[in-house]
Amino acid sequence: MAKQKKKKKYRGFWIFFKLQLLLFLLLAAGTGYYFAGGYAQTISQLKEDADFLVAKSNESIFRKGETGLVYGADGKLLKAYKGEKDSYYLEYKDIPDNVVKAFVSVEDRKFYKHKGVDYLAILRAVIAMFRNGEVTQGGSTITQQLARTVFLSNEVTWERKMEEIFIARNLEAKYTKNQIMEFYVNNIYFGNGYYGIQAAAQGYFSKSIDKLDLSQTVFLCAIPNNPSLYDPVHHKKNTIGRRNRMLSAMYEMGEISLTTSKEAKSEKIKLKRRKGIKKNDYVETFVNYCAVRALMKQQGFEFQYYFDSEKQEKKYNREYTKAYRECESSLYTSGYRIYTSINMKQQTKLQDAIDTGLESFQDVSDEGVYKLQGAGVTIDNTTGYVTAVVGGRSQDFEGYTLNRAYQSFRQPGSAIKPLLVYTPMVERGYTPDTLVADTPVEDGPSNTDGVYEGMISVRHAVKRSKNTIAWKLLDELTPVAGLSYLKAMNFTKLDPEDERLPVALGGFTIGVSPLEMAAGFATLQNDGCYREPTCIIKIEDTQGNLIYTSETEEEENKNAKKEQAEGTRIYKSNAARMMTDMLQTVMSEGTARGLGLGDMPCAGKTGTTNDNKDGWFAGYTRYYTTSIWVGYDQPQTLPGLTGSSYPGHIWHNYMTSIHENTTPMSFIPYIEQKEVDQDFAE
Repeated sequence: MAKQKKKKKYRGFWIFFKLQLLLFLLLAAGTGYYFAGGYAQTISQLKEDADFLVAKSNESIFRKGETGLVYGADGKLLKAYKGEKDSYYLEYKDIPDNVVKAFVSVEDRKFYKHKGVDYLAILRAVIAMFRNGEVTQGGSTITQQLARTVFLSNEVTWERKMEEIFIARNLEAKYTKNQIMEFYVNNIYFGNGYYGIQAAAQGYFSKSIDKLDLSQTVFLCAIPNNPSLYDPVHHKKNTIGRRNRMLSAMYEMGEISLTTSKEAKSEKIKLKRRKGIKKNDYVETFVNYCAVRALMKQQGFEFQYYFDSEKQEKKYNREYTKAYRECESSLYTSGYRIYTSINMKQQTKLQDAIDTGLESFQDVSDEGVYKLQGAGVTIDNTTGYVTAVVGGRSQDFEGYTLNRAYQSFRQPGSAIKPLLVYTPMVERGYTPDTLVADTPVEDGPSNTDGVYEGMISVRHAVKRSKNTIAWKLLDELTPVAGLSYLKAMNFTKLDPEDERLPVALGGFTIGVSPLEMAAGFATLQNDGCYREPTCIIKIEDTQGNLIYTSETEEEENKNAKKEQAEGTRIYKSNAARMMTDMLQTVMSEGTARGLGLGDMPCAGKTGTTNDNKDGWFAGYTRYYTTSIWVGYDQPQTLPGLTGSSYPGHIWHNYMTSIHENTTPMSFIPYIEQKEVDQDFAE
């Protein structure tokens, strides 16, 4: 028995000795790699930078918020992004205790004990990262979060993390805990343009923070962890859920009683936005969206629209939300100069055309929003930039403005046929003169007019929007092949369930947006080359240094060849030209007859969904492409709604107005198929 104990003792000693030896060797190897790999010099430089930043700082830097400016295509100012730090800054003595307790209980329980960095929390985060294969929990203290918010960019690198740690340590050495908490509470982002707890209280409740009760206060404190996910306006349930978790944490820390926690959780939160608050308009929301994505792209974020698994998609969505939130918040404090392609004259005309076209429909929802809606997007075919974007009818009401131009996705009906079916089939040898059989399809669709004409040309099928032909051709092409063209043009809401024949007629699981449709039809006009639909030309900092420039602008500046500047090739040039020629026939003889633009050559396609729930018109000239959608936010039948009715007339009136005083320009003619074959043979 004694021998066994002795053996166990020696065995334990040797295991301990080997572990210590392994740790020593790892430490030695790590130290060698640290110096040999040049990391010592990099980290030393990061420390110097951090020392300099904090040394020159003073209390005024935590009150500073640069004003950002947005310019239209004519160079005139469209908007100023201005934070509200100065007017709503709170000194520590004026910050309610519950604000401090809430943040400490959830964000940094060791705030009053550490020196700026909680190394154990970082270690736990690293272990969790290795265990889960991704970052699942944070290790940043309140001081580190302040360092990141005020001094650093949103770039995700180990260098930035190290500098964040150095800055946090220096902040703790220079400022008191109360000062750091004061700086933190006044600088963090609460969504919707609000920086600091006082601005958030005024913005969401129309009260100062000291007038809010515990439940309302913690509700606000729930937002900064992820201002997009916990946005009180758009995702109120998420905000309430986090509020409740924070109240539980405050109870666990002994800051409030169980009864108080339960009462606060049961309280219903009713927002009261400030009277006279400026509602985001359609230009503003679209510029914000494009600018944020431009900044994300500049920082190396890779956009993705299709995924191999649900797990992959969820991981991407988390990363996207985090990056979007960080870049969005920088719009209000970084003083960017944002140059856009928005043409306010066109914007006004498009808004007027939609308002006038739907003015006879005055029914409103319980929220006071017009039930029947319309949206439209215009793209300059020379540059590929968006020049006008209208997300709904003009209306003066409080609340969030849904920009249907890019945020709503609806069934496109027959308007999708040129992009999904006909142009791909022309690439495969079909021509406008190819004969196809317009006959009933077993277990398939019927033609809208109930007429079957036997052998007809593809041009005639497009002109009359024959459902039978589109169905048969997609069956030959296959839905997977047809959808691949839409995927290449970044149609974002395609679903695996869409890989079936009904998509030939616009029967999608989710749908498409007016922005996507405009970009798709602009691709046809642009000889088959797709350009990302954005309104951001370039972004500069306050010193005039270039932060971001679009690919189109960059290529033009470099005097790149036209072929390189055209964008991403989706369709063969000749196929796109043939499609344009057939869509001209739609305007002159087909479903869009009477909607033409006089002497100005134009091409377009109507789209109507089952039961007349959605109406579309997408068309273009050499100058501009515009797509129009009309329907109810909650889909319902509108008698008389077709692509050629309200959407078509809106398109016609608007496009007529923006083409005044322009010289008619013909489309580039296509080459006959036999000539293409001859060229190929030679």
